[in-house]
Amino acid sequence: MDAGMMIMKGAPVAAAIVERATAQIEKLKAQGNTPCLATLRIGEDGGDISYEKSIIKRFSAAGAEVKVNVLPKDVSQAELESALQNLNEDKSVDGILTFRPYPRGLSEERIKKLIDPGKDVDGMSPANLASVFSGDPDCFAPCTARAVIEVLDFYGIEITGKRAVVVGRSMVIGRPVAMLLLSRNATVTICHTKTRDIEAVCREADILVACAGVAHLINHNFVKPGQVIVDVGINVTENGITGDVDMNDVSVAAAVTPVPGGVGGVTTAVLLEHTVKSALVGR
Repeated sequence: MDAGMMIMKGAPVAAAIVERATAQIEKLKAQGNTPCLATLRIGEDGGDISYEKSIIKRFSAAGAEVKVNVLPKDVSQAELESALQNLNEDKSVDGILTFRPYPRGLSEERIKKLIDPGKDVDGMSPANLASVFSGDPDCFAPCTARAVIEVLDFYGIEITGKRAVVVGRSMVIGRPVAMLLLSRNATVTICHTKTRDIEAVCREADILVACAGVAHLINHNFVKPGQVIVDVGINVTENGITGDVDMNDVSVAAAVTPVPGGVGGVTTAVLLEHTVKSALVGR
């Protein structure tokens, strides 16, 4: 890793977001309202539980509430939909987060259509995704996609007029973050497994967002001097958690987010801010 390359850590970005949210939480609590997120987890997946604990820690520190809901791994589609509908109708719940992907046999598409868009604080519903694609600045975008923009803004990375390349096209991160960058006047290219000469396409980027879910995919062949790289990948390897970027092989870049310690922590802060926003609108 080059000593001249800026490491864009997530902690100060998250702290700034939490500070904004906490001020709003205090106003709401003074009115007798405590912002509340309901999590809906299926089974005992270690990754889901870890993320759930980080959410609880973040919300508790800011004075917000988390209601944990756990369904058995063999839950039926009808039972899952019933649990979600109960949260939709619960007036004490401002935001709902369901942990994905679901076990085999459960329809994520049906849950996306069922979740109340006003409580869909992680932007999975068709209504919220449509708002992201239409450029609505007030919509609930997927939290990780929004976190990428928060990181760039915090570190003073200009987006307008820049060429951005997103490696990954999922509806959870890749496509939404491309639309958020486009709404900020970047010129955006989305790469995927069928992209020809993907290395050359990535080298054209001023801002490179890696969200392919492939450990150390991005190396020196993908990078040009002065590039800003946001690594959204979280990959579990025998050497621990690593991102999509080989940080030791992209030293010509101007800046990069680390994994762990980068975008992930910002995601929970955005989730908090979205929940508070829902509370302000809905109560």
